[in-house]
Amino acid sequence: MTPSDLITEGSSLMLFGMGFVFLFLSLLVLVTSLMSKIITRFFPEPSPSGVSGSNRAAIRPHSPVSSTDQTELVAAISAAIRLHRTKNRK
Repeated sequence: MTPSDLITEGSSLMLFGMGFVFLFLSLLVLVTSLMSKIITRFFPEPSPSGVSGSNRAAIRPHSPVSSTDQTELVAAISAAIRLHRTKNRK
């Protein structure tokens, strides 16, 4: 085989491989999108009780964690670290 034949074979193999990967990924995106549409159609997400579909935007998420909860969390973490260090010194 001449070097030009090897380059031609390599290029065709590269293009075939890249085309196969592109087709596979495109098919994967299509199947995933289709599956998502099917799931949301037959198994809709339940709405919160007493809230109609038009009022869903009015629902606000829970308030952030208060500073007292943060203080308790810091104290618990500090106690756990202190306990861990005292166990490892022995």
